[in-house]
Amino acid sequence: MTGRLLRSYRRLRLGTRLALGLGVLALVVFAVVGTALTTYMRDYLSNQLDDQLGLAQVAQSKNVAETGTLQGKKYWGWYYAVYDVSDGAAVLRKPEETSDLPKDIAPLTSLARAQEATDTEIVRTANLVGDGDYRLRACEVKPGVVLVSGAPMVDIDDTVRRLITVQVIAFGLALLALVVFGRRLLRRGLNPLSDMASTAHGITSHDLTESAARLPLRADKRGGGPEVEELRTAFNTMLEHIDDSLAVRARAEQRLRRFVADASHELRTPLMSVRGYADLFQYAAANAPEERDRHLARLRAEAARMGVLLDDLLLLARLDAAEVEAPLRVRDADLVELVGEAAAAFRAGHPDRPLTVTSGTSTLELRVDPHRVRQVLDNLLTNAAVHTPAGTPVSMTVALERDTAVVRVEDAGPGIPPADRERVFDRFYRVDKARSRDRGGSGLGLAVAGSLVCAHGGTITLSSEPGSTVFTVTLPLRGGARES
Repeated sequence: MTGRLLRSYRRLRLGTRLALGLGVLALVVFAVVGTALTTYMRDYLSNQLDDQLGLAQVAQSKNVAETGTLQGKKYWGWYYAVYDVSDGAAVLRKPEETSDLPKDIAPLTSLARAQEATDTEIVRTANLVGDGDYRLRACEVKPGVVLVSGAPMVDIDDTVRRLITVQVIAFGLALLALVVFGRRLLRRGLNPLSDMASTAHGITSHDLTESAARLPLRADKRGGGPEVEELRTAFNTMLEHIDDSLAVRARAEQRLRRFVADASHELRTPLMSVRGYADLFQYAAANAPEERDRHLARLRAEAARMGVLLDDLLLLARLDAAEVEAPLRVRDADLVELVGEAAAAFRAGHPDRPLTVTSGTSTLELRVDPHRVRQVLDNLLTNAAVHTPAGTPVSMTVALERDTAVVRVEDAGPGIPPADRERVFDRFYRVDKARSRDRGGSGLGLAVAGSLVCAHGGTITLSSEPGSTVFTVTLPLRGGARES
């Protein structure tokens, strides 16, 4: 039974449970207050009755001592008994009126004996058979004579019963009002929590497995106090975080799909070329031996191109994964010397491109991976050569600015359209979609350059307008690379 009630209680709503809990607490408080008030009232009325008994006995004792008779019996229902205790036994004297004595005189006699053995007045409550509870008081009138008076407590009991009845009714109505109105107030205060629960249920109806899934729902209802407001803010902040995470995941999935598609597309061309030249080489070996060397050279060129593409993809993957063994071999190197080597290689490979190198210092020592920094410079110079007409001037500038080393690669080409500037560092992205892969590259050069600069703790930025495209590379002097 108890377990069933407990399960039923747990199934109630929070507002109802709180209201019931407040009701139980109020019931305990009412019981304590009612008991204390009833006890105080009974004691107060009993003390008043004792005072009345004492005042009456003063006058009656005087009359018994002087005249031997009782006078001043003005209270209806009171009992009076005079005992002679001179011989050690309580002997009842004949009453003046039959109504002076109750049918049950044993409690009065017992009190008279007790009074004879003590020097102080004795007051006690006794139940007289047929009459109910009485307040008995005994006092010594004169040596050997004891007066016992009894006052009925029916009025006190009636007053206490009425007080208890009033308390039960008043406390019951107060308790009912507390539970009913308290439940309403609590439910109104907990409405924001119900709104959050409804929002959570609404979220469960959304399919979050889709790549474009979002969480447009928020807990919008106000009120409920500072604690509920804090909970609502945390709840909405959590939803915002989940929504942002879903958006980031969707963008990452889109980038991954595009990356896989672009990588597959880029690898498909050299693979098809390798297959084609392999078939031609096989045919030439049997029918045209003089063509074998040419087909073999093309086969090697396509294989080398595919190897470069795979190396770039592997490098990007390792940079993205932030591997424990980073793809950097950091040591002290002279940036001015690296720029000079990159410029010499560019002039040898592109003799039709005028290149000028300007350096604000003779040496600039950095702690970097010289091979990867050289790769960044080569990619930037190659990008300038591929995407500008023949004869376009190219310049490189090395400078020390505050606590960073800065390299600027500038060309005087037609520039990059504003719509493409934010995506030039994306993988497989080409500004000129019409270029062939032989001339336009795979679209990984700037992506590799950007990732390598970030791995060194630096930045790479682009500014472009017709007649001037500038790539700016900044590297920290004290080294920010992830060392292997």
